[in-house]
Amino acid sequence: MIRSVVLGSGAAKPRTVVTNAELATKIDTSDEWIQQRTGIKQRYIAEPDETTASLGEAAARAALADAGITVDDIDMILLATSTPDNTFPATAVNIQDRLGMKHGAAFDLQAVCSGFVFAITTADNYIKAGRAKRILVIGAETFSRILDWEDRTTCVLFGDGAGAVILEAQEGVGLSNDRGILTSHLRSDGSHRDKLYVDGGPSSTQTVGHLRMQGREVFKHAVAMITDVIEAAFEETGLTAEDIDWFIPHQANRRIIDASAKKLNIASEKVVLTVDQHGNTSAASIPLAIDVAVSDGRLKEGDLVLLEAMGGGFTWGAVLVRW
Repeated sequence: MIRSVVLGSGAAKPRTVVTNAELATKIDTSDEWIQQRTGIKQRYIAEPDETTASLGEAAARAALADAGITVDDIDMILLATSTPDNTFPATAVNIQDRLGMKHGAAFDLQAVCSGFVFAITTADNYIKAGRAKRILVIGAETFSRILDWEDRTTCVLFGDGAGAVILEAQEGVGLSNDRGILTSHLRSDGSHRDKLYVDGGPSSTQTVGHLRMQGREVFKHAVAMITDVIEAAFEETGLTAEDIDWFIPHQANRRIIDASAKKLNIASEKVVLTVDQHGNTSAASIPLAIDVAVSDGRLKEGDLVLLEAMGGGFTWGAVLVRW
């Protein structure tokens, strides 16, 4: 059986850190208010010369270095983003050019905060079908560009950044102790699209628009939806919460993460939390958290890792991967 094994990972953050205290000097909010409701202490905000493509390129180069390979060894680039540099072409081809890659294919994938989970699932299926040997999967966002900085309920939540992993086809025996992606489950329900969306677009308003969110509605649905796909992953593999070494969820809100872990009986010490440092970086949040766990030595080869995310649409998904 062919498995998609993580060969390397990397991340990139903008130069500028913005703390809650700094935000409080510009809008009607406070460090206490933000931390109490979200767990966020700071976020990174892109400077004018920093874009989704430049952050994605930097994360890609870090992942290539970690894997010990060059761009010549990559067959495909998948970029998960909701904040492309241009309406078209795909920002993935911009990153492809920046990396000096002239072969293969590159394209964007849009599932908002679930984007990285959708992207690595797509890459996994390309690899299992024998259509690619190694795929560079990137999650990169500059959400600061679509925020309404007068809306204190949303602008305090998000940040910018990028993360990447390289998946490689390797042979497994078909058991749960194989290295690589063991299973993935994706869902969406468009009836919830008005609960988290951007109020602009080329076809509707001919503008970029700003992010709008019904926070309570999102929270109300989040835990149940996340639980749904994770339980499906456990059922398919025969694994349980006790088998998990690390739970790396989308870093949207500390309350959602804590409630999800509690409902699934995942011990708090197994949860990788970076929302306090990065805020919600949408499709970049999971690979940024992966990079932190790899860099500090927590995440090691052979560990069983549960990834999950929920985003606008609604979209949601989960992936079980043995590192």
